[in-house]
Amino acid sequence: MENRLKVMLTTEGTFPFHQGGVSTWCDSLVHKLKDIDFVLYSIIMNPFVTQKFNLPTDSSLIKVPLWGTEEPSEHLSTPFSEVYIAKRRTVDEVIDGRFIPLFEEMINEILTKEKNATRLAYILFELHKYFQEFEYKKSFKSKITWDAYKAIILKFTADKKNKMEQPNVYSLIQSLGWIYRFLNILNTPIPDVHVTHSAAAAFCGIPCVLAKLKYNTPFMLTEHGVYLREQYLTLSQRGYSSFLNTFLMGFIHSVTGLNYAFADQVSPVCQYNTRWERQFGVDQRKIKVIYNGVDEKVFHPEIEHKRNVYPTVVTVARIDPNKDIITLLRSAYIVKMNIPDVRFIVYGSVAVPDYFDECLKLREELGLTEAFIFAGHTADAPAAYKSGDITVLSSISEAFPYSVVEAMMCGKPVISTDVGGVREAIGETGIVVKPREPEEFAKAIIMLLKNPSLCASMGAEARDRALNNFTLNRVLGLHFKSYLNLAVNTTEVKAIPESSSNLKLLIEKGFALMDTGMYEDAIKMLRSVLKLAYDSPAAPVILTEIANAYNSLGQFNLALQELEKAENIEKIINSKNIA
Repeated sequence: MENRLKVMLTTEGTFPFHQGGVSTWCDSLVHKLKDIDFVLYSIIMNPFVTQKFNLPTDSSLIKVPLWGTEEPSEHLSTPFSEVYIAKRRTVDEVIDGRFIPLFEEMINEILTKEKNATRLAYILFELHKYFQEFEYKKSFKSKITWDAYKAIILKFTADKKNKMEQPNVYSLIQSLGWIYRFLNILNTPIPDVHVTHSAAAAFCGIPCVLAKLKYNTPFMLTEHGVYLREQYLTLSQRGYSSFLNTFLMGFIHSVTGLNYAFADQVSPVCQYNTRWERQFGVDQRKIKVIYNGVDEKVFHPEIEHKRNVYPTVVTVARIDPNKDIITLLRSAYIVKMNIPDVRFIVYGSVAVPDYFDECLKLREELGLTEAFIFAGHTADAPAAYKSGDITVLSSISEAFPYSVVEAMMCGKPVISTDVGGVREAIGETGIVVKPREPEEFAKAIIMLLKNPSLCASMGAEARDRALNNFTLNRVLGLHFKSYLNLAVNTTEVKAIPESSSNLKLLIEKGFALMDTGMYEDAIKMLRSVLKLAYDSPAAPVILTEIANAYNSLGQFNLALQELEKAENIEKIINSKNIA
């Protein structure tokens, strides 16, 4: 519907094709924010991955596979005739005169240490416009492009001050192949929406930057983990040459900086992440932390607590080196020497088979075959948390892990490594320990398991903290307000005497009054907003919020009247759009 707020939510290797914390967050947004129409723009490894999440009927999905296709246009709905015509018109003169100058600028921007996000953005935008007219594959696969690329790289690496290894032919081909695959994003049309929202400061942020340059669409960026940091942490596992490592990180560094520079709101999921954003020069005024939250109706303590037959320690995490299950195994060995009947249960799928084999081997060496159980993926996370006396997390890197706040909401005390925003989540209701310190980890586990009363009181405090800070409704409300505030700044609204910044201020005041329970004052404030934005896409949403305020006051008839007004305004705006 043309009159509803539309948000393009962009993801990379996550929702709706893979499980995990980011996908859980996305799923909540698209299903629970019923006043928003979502366009999902999903960057996936190949077109054969299975969709794990269902989407609402009023949403749409754009899939952009990076590998597994013969033609870069396979994921597009472009008729074959148009692709054929574009290929015919992509002659050497066009490639040499129009593509190569942009291509060379882009490669130089990737290679240089002195990044210029604005320059890169406009290069990518011009390339995007070029690919709407000319064929992507023919431009990249041209010998002209190969010769230009080889010349730039060899010249750059020959200069010793750049401290970059000279590549062999394989590395040249591989690095150009990365550009060809990753930038298929530029070959994909960008929908015109009210707000764009990237789930990471990664390649999935490029469509948001393009939309900002093309339509002046406001761009919201969420950081669950710190993308650049995560790439550095996994660098040694890739087995690439020195040249490829340096090139890839330069590429990722450029893209990360692009996201930070063009986002209108940067919302990390914890304060911990803001240190990286500030290091990239993100304006503090653009940073608004929105913690992850969970549904307290789904994650809740047992009505009747039943003591486990064995003292039980639960972990909900995939089997991955980042989760450091090896340290957890070593801790379990120490705990078992003090509490012989202890049981450790790890609920999570195997993400890295070789690492899982390493874990199984160590489990056998330590004699923990019966005491340490790999239970696999569970579809019932609340039951998993309730199956244990305590919940633990041994990760070496995290952002703001769902497993911690889910366990807290279930009334379980948490022992976790002090990584990312874990300390912000736990506060004084759990225990944080140093990463990769099995003795310290084991000591904390033993202390809680041997003190059931302390365990119970910490679990109750954890539940209270989660209810006060990390509910799903709070997360949804903050995202809804962010979308609305961003949309109002760029929506064309007729007969507005005040500036758009003043309009945004009024909306923020109205929402602040709602949050503090001052519903009558909130209604007055939001009505003043309506006078200024009566025929914008924001109007029906604001009326819905006024209806919510009346509902909270118990004035149900008035709430229904406001909802009827919202529907009528939607019809009026829609009829104007059709006309």
